[in-house]
Amino acid sequence: MTLYAVDKLMSEARRIAAEYRRTTGKSLGISAEIARHDACRLLQLEPEDNSGGFDAYDKDGKRIQIKGRTIFDESKSGQRIGQLKLDQDWDAVVLVLMDSDFQPTEIYRAEHDVVIDAFEDTKRSKRGAMSVARFRNIAELVWSQD
Repeated sequence: MTLYAVDKLMSEARRIAAEYRRTTGKSLGISAEIARHDACRLLQLEPEDNSGGFDAYDKDGKRIQIKGRTIFDESKSGQRIGQLKLDQDWDAVVLVLMDSDFQPTEIYRAEHDVVIDAFEDTKRSKRGAMSVARFRNIAELVWSQD
Protein backbone atom coordinates (compact mmCIF):
# COMPACT_ATOMS: atom_id res chain seq x y z
CA MET A 1 0.00 0.00 0.00
CA THR A 2 1.38 3.41 -0.93
CA LEU A 3 1.83 6.33 1.44
CA TYR A 4 -0.81 8.23 -0.54
CA ALA A 5 -3.31 5.39 0.06
CA VAL A 6 -2.60 5.41 3.81
CA ASP A 7 -3.01 9.20 3.97
CA LYS A 8 -6.31 8.89 2.11
CA LEU A 9 -7.52 6.17 4.51
CA MET A 10 -6.55 8.30 7.52
CA SER A 11 -8.44 11.24 6.06
CA GLU A 12 -11.54 9.10 5.74
CA ALA A 13 -11.04 7.69 9.26
CA ARG A 14 -10.91 11.24 10.63
CA ARG A 15 -14.11 12.16 8.82
CA ILE A 16 -15.95 9.05 10.04
CA ALA A 17 -14.72 9.45 13.63
CA ALA A 18 -15.80 13.11 13.73
CA GLU A 19 -19.21 12.35 12.24
CA TYR A 20 -19.72 9.42 14.63
CA ARG A 21 -18.92 11.68 17.60
CA ARG A 22 -21.31 14.39 16.39
CA THR A 23 -24.07 11.81 15.81
CA THR A 24 -23.73 9.63 18.91
CA GLY A 25 -21.78 11.77 21.38
CA LYS A 26 -19.29 8.90 21.75
CA SER A 27 -15.77 8.43 20.43
CA LEU A 28 -14.70 5.61 18.16
CA GLY A 29 -11.41 5.20 20.00
CA ILE A 30 -9.07 5.70 17.06
CA SER A 31 -7.26 8.78 18.35
CA ALA A 32 -4.13 6.79 19.19
CA GLU A 33 -3.74 5.39 15.69
CA ILE A 34 -4.38 8.76 14.07
CA ALA A 35 -1.89 10.39 16.48
CA ARG A 36 0.73 7.79 15.63
CA HIS A 37 0.24 8.38 11.91
CA ASP A 38 0.36 12.17 12.30
CA ALA A 39 3.44 12.18 14.54
CA CYS A 40 5.35 9.97 12.12
CA ARG A 41 4.28 12.03 9.10
CA LEU A 42 4.77 15.52 10.58
CA LEU A 43 7.94 14.85 12.59
CA GLN A 44 9.51 12.40 10.10
CA LEU A 45 9.55 9.55 12.63
CA GLU A 46 10.05 5.94 11.59
CA PRO A 47 7.20 3.75 12.89
CA GLU A 48 8.09 0.71 15.00
CA ASP A 49 5.51 -2.06 14.90
CA ASN A 50 7.14 -4.68 17.14
CA SER A 51 8.02 -2.56 20.11
CA GLY A 52 8.04 -3.09 23.82
CA GLY A 53 7.09 0.36 25.01
CA PHE A 54 7.65 2.76 22.13
CA ASP A 55 6.02 3.53 18.80
CA ALA A 56 8.67 5.07 16.56
CA TYR A 57 12.28 6.17 16.12
CA ASP A 58 13.37 9.74 15.47
CA LYS A 59 16.17 10.67 13.05
CA ASP A 60 18.74 10.17 15.84
CA GLY A 61 17.49 6.66 16.60
CA LYS A 62 15.77 7.67 19.84
CA ARG A 63 12.77 5.56 20.86
CA ILE A 64 9.56 7.58 21.00
CA GLN A 65 6.29 6.83 22.78
CA ILE A 66 3.42 8.50 20.92
CA LYS A 67 0.28 9.61 22.72
CA GLY A 68 -2.75 11.34 21.30
CA ARG A 69 -5.59 13.35 22.76
CA THR A 70 -8.59 14.78 20.97
CA ILE A 71 -9.77 17.98 22.62
CA PHE A 72 -13.52 18.29 22.09
CA ASP A 73 -14.11 21.06 24.61
CA GLU A 74 -11.25 23.48 25.37
CA SER A 75 -13.07 24.77 28.45
CA LYS A 76 -12.93 21.40 30.24
CA SER A 77 -9.90 21.01 32.47
CA GLY A 78 -8.31 17.86 33.76
CA GLN A 79 -8.08 16.05 30.43
CA ARG A 80 -5.60 13.20 30.58
CA ILE A 81 -3.23 11.59 28.16
CA GLY A 82 -2.98 7.82 27.80
CA GLN A 83 -0.98 5.90 30.37
CA LEU A 84 2.75 6.35 29.94
CA LYS A 85 4.82 3.17 29.95
CA LEU A 86 7.25 4.21 32.66
CA ASP A 87 8.74 0.74 33.10
CA GLN A 88 9.62 0.30 29.41
CA ASP A 89 12.68 1.40 27.41
CA TRP A 90 12.06 4.70 25.60
CA ASP A 91 13.80 8.04 25.17
CA ALA A 92 10.99 10.58 24.72
CA VAL A 93 7.22 11.01 24.62
CA VAL A 94 5.38 12.85 21.87
CA LEU A 95 1.83 14.10 22.49
CA VAL A 96 -0.34 14.87 19.47
CA LEU A 97 -3.27 17.15 20.31
CA MET A 98 -6.19 17.06 17.88
CA ASP A 99 -9.32 19.12 17.37
CA SER A 100 -12.88 17.78 17.16
CA ASP A 101 -12.31 16.85 13.50
CA PHE A 102 -9.32 14.71 14.56
CA GLN A 103 -6.91 17.10 12.84
CA PRO A 104 -3.58 17.74 14.59
CA THR A 105 -3.28 21.18 16.18
CA GLU A 106 -0.09 20.86 18.26
CA ILE A 107 2.61 18.30 18.98
CA TYR A 108 4.67 18.37 22.17
CA ARG A 109 7.78 16.38 23.03
CA ALA A 110 9.28 15.63 26.44
CA GLU A 111 12.50 13.71 27.01
CA HIS A 112 12.60 10.66 29.29
CA ASP A 113 14.31 12.34 32.26
CA VAL A 114 11.89 15.28 32.20
CA VAL A 115 8.88 12.94 32.25
CA ILE A 116 10.31 10.78 35.04
CA ASP A 117 11.14 13.88 37.12
CA ALA A 118 7.56 15.12 36.69
CA PHE A 119 6.28 11.92 38.31
CA GLU A 120 8.61 11.93 41.32
CA ASP A 121 6.33 14.04 43.49
CA THR A 122 2.99 12.58 42.49
CA LYS A 123 0.84 9.66 43.58
CA ARG A 124 0.11 8.88 39.93
CA SER A 125 3.69 7.81 39.20
CA LYS A 126 2.95 4.11 39.44
CA ARG A 127 0.09 4.42 36.94
CA GLY A 128 1.86 6.72 34.49
CA ALA A 129 -1.12 9.09 34.43
CA MET A 130 -0.64 12.74 33.51
CA SER A 131 -2.90 15.60 32.50
CA VAL A 132 -2.58 17.32 29.14
CA ALA A 133 -1.89 20.62 30.95
CA ARG A 134 0.94 19.08 32.99
CA PHE A 135 2.50 17.52 29.89
CA ARG A 136 2.35 20.86 28.08
CA ASN A 137 4.17 22.46 31.03
CA ILE A 138 7.08 20.03 30.97
CA ALA A 139 7.33 19.51 27.21
CA GLU A 140 8.53 21.48 24.22
CA LEU A 141 6.16 22.45 21.41
CA VAL A 142 7.71 20.82 18.32
CA TRP A 143 4.92 21.36 15.75
CA SER A 144 1.89 23.60 15.42
CA GLN A 145 -0.70 23.99 12.71
CA ASP A 146 -0.07 27.75 12.77
